[in-house]
Amino acid sequence: MKHADDVPGRLARGVAFAALMAAAALPLGVQAAPSRPAPAPKAAPAVKAEAPAPQPAAAPRPLSESVAAVVNDEIISTYDLAQRMRLLIATSGIQATEQNLQQFQRQALISLVDDHLQLHELRRVERDQKMKIIASDDDIREELSAMARENNMSVDQFLNVLKQQGIGRETLFMQFRAQISWQRWIQGRYGSRLRIGDDQIKATQAKLLADASKPQYEVSEVFIDASRAGGLDAAMQGAQQLVAQMQQGAPFNAVARQFSSAATAASGGDAGWVSPGEMPPEVDAALNQLRPGQLSQPIAVKDGVYIIYLRNKRAGAGATVVSLKQAAISLSQTASAGDLSAARDKLMSVRSAATGCNDFEAAAARQAGVVAGDLGEAEIADLAPEFRQAAETLQDGQISEPIRTKVGLHLVAVCGKHASGGAQVTRDQIENRLLGQQLAMISRRYMRDLRNSATIETR
Repeated sequence: MKHADDVPGRLARGVAFAALMAAAALPLGVQAAPSRPAPAPKAAPAVKAEAPAPQPAAAPRPLSESVAAVVNDEIISTYDLAQRMRLLIATSGIQATEQNLQQFQRQALISLVDDHLQLHELRRVERDQKMKIIASDDDIREELSAMARENNMSVDQFLNVLKQQGIGRETLFMQFRAQISWQRWIQGRYGSRLRIGDDQIKATQAKLLADASKPQYEVSEVFIDASRAGGLDAAMQGAQQLVAQMQQGAPFNAVARQFSSAATAASGGDAGWVSPGEMPPEVDAALNQLRPGQLSQPIAVKDGVYIIYLRNKRAGAGATVVSLKQAAISLSQTASAGDLSAARDKLMSVRSAATGCNDFEAAAARQAGVVAGDLGEAEIADLAPEFRQAAETLQDGQISEPIRTKVGLHLVAVCGKHASGGAQVTRDQIENRLLGQQLAMISRRYMRDLRNSATIETR
């Protein structure tokens, strides 16, 4: 599941199938499992014992069903809550115990409330703007088909697995309907309006390059938002329970998808490589103490609690690698001032015509006597002194002024920079990342406004 706040990026196809098949089904009354989870090999007899029972497998809704919450006059029943809890348990890979059952109930209620708020808002938009936003059953089945194919299953087989766990089809469909519809609305309304400027991209490139000399950490994260959890103390208590479950084998990525409020929840908490300063200071301090493969204890920050899994770590790079192209006119050291001036004019024409590395060689080919070529990658420190200053000062896509050397006059185009030993991040990757961050921020604010203006009663 992807939370309402986690809009950017493709909808996660992250239902943990192994966890789903292995999860023990809760009875319809949502009673807790024993406080110590039973070992996996002993789970089979409990399921097998249900087979000869004379009662039908698909039990009707209990007569004792009551109201769990009311969201803008829409009822969330205790049956709805029990169903969402079952789905949450099955897809998180966490064994339900007496200690964590309340956390499951709270998280299930939060997600149900958010789903109702989203769908209520989208119905209003559909009425006011006479447009179709809310996902149809066909849209949902298409997403489920992709999930099923990735796991060598059909949609019917997948739904049957849910049914065996006591989870109704409509429970999953409602969750997906809200996710797909909300993502469609946020990206459709705001995605086309957002513009990531060249200055933002260049600033990010410069920061990445500066950070390359610092230690870097490959991390996965879970962030428990204090405002959604009911305060910082509740967020810390919930995070402690999640850490305990992950230490007992619950998959980090499945837990992140179900419980994290960070934008990375859609990708199982994968935050990629980060440098000091990119995360809150409290997280940076914890990363310094972790070794690859270790899980942090809960880390309290201003607005919530982080859980960090350090997947890998690398020392800061000591050198910068640059990718260059050049356009040159051959000139001897004794060339006349007139020849030098004529060569400069030709190269300035090339510089004016080229917009960057993509058309640099084509622009050079239109000038007689100008030879262009790709110089490949090299560490800046290894470049000739005449080229080194240009390589250090120019940004990706920029072209130098004419440079005089012993053999001629040259233009140098910088086509990329990255730290030696580090992965090069393209402009498109940076743009997508910045766009995703802005969409996530918009979605969080939107949802907070909806919560603040809504009438929500819990019972």
